[in-house]
Amino acid sequence: MAKSTDVRPIIKMRSTAGTGYTYVTRKNRRNDPDRLVLRKYDPMARRHVDFKEER
Repeated sequence: MAKSTDVRPIIKMRSTAGTGYTYVTRKNRRNDPDRLVLRKYDPMARRHVDFKEER
């Protein structure tokens, strides 16, 4: 079982297009201590949009 202080926690990335679509991924806390913002494809909006980290 993963600890809450895990170096690579599981995070949800929610679309900023307002569709409610999410990606689930892992991130490295040592390299990216702040919240991530990645540009990924949203199939509901049918375009690439920013996805922000949600906790």
